[in-house]
Formats: sequence, structure tokens, C-alpha cells
Amino acid sequence: MNKKWIFLICVVCIVIGIGLTTLVGWGLKQTSETGFCLSCHTMQTPYEEYQGSVHFQNQKGIRAECKDCHIPEGGLDYLVTKLRASKDVYHQFVTGKIDTPEEYDAHRLEMAQTVWNQMKSNDSATCRSCHSMDAMDLQKQSHDAQKMHALAVKENQTCIDCHKGVAHFPPEITVDSKALDTLTAEAEKTPADAQQRFALTPTPIGTSGTVYTATKMKVLRQIEGGQQVEITGSQMQGAEQVIYLATGQRMVIASLTPEGIQALKPLGEWQKDSYGNSWRNVSLEGPITQPALANPEPLWRYAKSLDTAYCSGCHAPIAADHYTLNAWPSIAKGMGARTDISDENLDILTRWFQYHAKDAAR
Repeated sequence: MNKKWIFLICVVCIVIGIGLTTLVGWGLKQTSETGFCLSCHTMQTPYEEYQGSVHFQNQKGIRAECKDCHIPEGGLDYLVTKLRASKDVYHQFVTGKIDTPEEYDAHRLEMAQTVWNQMKSNDSATCRSCHSMDAMDLQKQSHDAQKMHALAVKENQTCIDCHKGVAHFPPEITVDSKALDTLTAEAEKTPADAQQRFALTPTPIGTSGTVYTATKMKVLRQIEGGQQVEITGSQMQGAEQVIYLATGQRMVIASLTPEGIQALKPLGEWQKDSYGNSWRNVSLEGPITQPALANPEPLWRYAKSLDTAYCSGCHAPIAADHYTLNAWPSIAKGMGARTDISDENLDILTRWFQYHAKDAAR
């Protein structure tokens, strides 16, 4: 074969290569457009959710399209993401996996987790294509946002750790409705000779008052239908009707009736804290007849499931020891108001945070 033919074959191969590369590039670009995504009817649900988000309409008139959040810009991550997307086409036309709204919701957590994992693995590359921690003016952010962004930098978190529901509804992670019943059953099986008990629910202590969830009670002796117990804590002048966990730590472990206030046994003298409030350690004895746990661990396991369901579904878990015992109630109440968590469950979750706070009395 002479040089002329070799040259022509090389030219043809180059032209074909350029043509194929251009065609593939054009195809990849076209299949990344929002219009292409919406050609599948299964994308109508996420599109409607996206239309109600700040990424679709905002005061600055900047819109993030599907590709801006779901497809990294160039490189290997871009190609890997496009290859992964082939499964969406497969499920759209072959399996019909999410053909109905009911099927879509049934697989919402699975799909969301897939995206979260991908964004976690690439350090939220698509988020960072628009947002940069270095470019943020933290002083113009809310107080809570400033704290959370500072925490994110300190703990090397990525965007998706906290911003899971920015464009689509987060999946509903439910708590086993029978879990609390299981705890009650476990409390009923607490051995009669257990030396200590922990209140599972608000528990009357005779006519002296009410002992609250997770409060530790020392068993003094068995009585008919229950136990004679003792609780210890701290009392503050001006709030004598309650017992707190410890001096300066305002977690109420028991509320008292006038009779209960009279029955308190002082364990020391009044002493002032750094804020000028006077405290003293006290104890209270009385009978309980409601079932109680032999140790708090089953209650804490339940609390952690509440944390996963109502907190971690929207942002990365926040360690209980990140805040002080006194700070947790307002934080938990504020976040709980954004969910449908019951008052009873919110109290259990809050107490778990408080008992494990960085300054909690051990």
C-alpha cells in the first residue's frame, strides 16, 4: 500500500473520530438538559418539587437546572455519572419501577440515598460549582447558619451532610410504632431486686410530685405494688417546685407538689453559682407503682432512632456533646417544630441530648 492510501485512511479515521467525538459530546450535552429529563413522565414529581424550591425561583433570578445539581462538570466524575444514569432509562422503559406516585414515594429514600452517597463521595462537587465556603460572607448569615457553617469547616463536612432537602422533598423515615410499646414491655420485666430504676414516662412519686423520663431512682425497698425510691438532684431558690439534674443544669428531673416541697431532704447548704443563683443538693423519697427500666440504654436506643428519623433525614447527625445541657431544649424545640414529632417523643429525644451534652453531670 502506497503512502497516498495510508494518508487518506488516516484522514478518514481522523474525520470519523472527530465526528464520533462531536456526536457523543452533543448527545451527552443534550441528555443533560432539563427538557430531556422531563421527557420521562416519572420525572414530573421531582420537577414539581423543584419548582417550589429556591433553586428554581429566587430574588436574584438565578436558576439551577437538573444538570447543575446532579452532574459534575467534566472529568471522570462527569462520565461516571452519565453511565450511572443509564439505569434510569432502564427502569423507565423496562421495569417501570417508579411508574406511579405511590411507587415513587416507596423508593424515595432509596433514590435519595443514592444521590446523597454520590455527592458525599465527590465532596458535593456540583454544589461547590456555585457555592464556596471561601466566598461566603458569614456575617450576613443568620446566627444559626454561622454556627453550622463553622461546625462544617471544623469537622470537615460537605454540603450534602446538611442540605439534603434543598430541591426535593426529603424521604419520610418512620419510627417503628411498636418501639415504645416494646420499651413498656421491657420496663414491666425489670427484676424486682433491681437496685435502681429509670422512669420510662412521667411517673407519680406518691403524693409528692412527678418524676420525669430517664430520671434515675435508687430503690430503697420493695413495697406492695411497687418500690420505695429516692431521687437526688439540685434545687434553686425561686424555683423550689422542681428538682434539677445538678447545680446550674436546668433539666427538670421532677416536679413537686406543696407536700413534696416539704418532704425534700437538704443535702447541703445553699451556694451561689456564677450568675448569682442559689442552689442546694436535695433528695426525695416516695413510692412508685409504674413500671420503670433497670437501665436507660433501651430508652437511649429509641432516642437515637428518633434522631435518625426526625433529624438526620435533613442534615448530618449533630453530636449530643456539641452543645451544653442548657442549650439543647431550645435547639431541639426549634428543630422539632419543623417536623411532626410528638411531644412525648420530642421530650425523650431532648433528654437524650441533655444527658449526653458536653457538660452533663455524670
